[in-house]
Amino acid sequence: MLNLSCYRPTREEAFELLKEFNKDESHIKHALSVEAVMKHFTELMGEEDIEKWGIVGLVHDLDFEMYPEEHCKKTEQILTERNWPEDFIRAIVSHGWGICSDVEPKETMEKVLYTIDELTGLISATALVRPSKSILDMTPKSVKKKWKQSSFAAGVDRTVIEKGAEMLGMELDKVIEETIKGMQKVAEEIGLKGNL
Repeated sequence: MLNLSCYRPTREEAFELLKEFNKDESHIKHALSVEAVMKHFTELMGEEDIEKWGIVGLVHDLDFEMYPEEHCKKTEQILTERNWPEDFIRAIVSHGWGICSDVEPKETMEKVLYTIDELTGLISATALVRPSKSILDMTPKSVKKKWKQSSFAAGVDRTVIEKGAEMLGMELDKVIEETIKGMQKVAEEIGLKGNL
């Protein structure tokens, strides 16, 4: 049953919460990347609630810096204690499906988060080894080239991205292209404007 007494968090509150649990700049940049891509996909898929999708993206790794062994579980606890809406919490926990959570992504928002989380990491790593150090001149082709090198960004689980693209019924190349576009919108904030 949905808890109807929940308040709805604002973007500002979500960002403050993120900073409370995350001090590492790379974690903040990852959160901002995922937020931007979630908002981009909201528009792409004709969804209404752009702020909700963005907030879910922003705090999806809330617990990862301080509680890596309890990833997703600790976030669920923190957000429940703070009376966050259950659909926000469920979406966030579902991004760890098959890794640290048994909550399967069912809603479109959940499937997008599951798909693009790892992918933003791969795209960031790819941008940083480019001569321009920029995401602004990046194409899906550059990412696909690095994708095939299993030693590159080895921590990125490519099978999760593939499984997610399948769930969304989208071609992998299209998912990569749209994820790049979403990240390009915040290139400066995520440190990937480079030296173009």
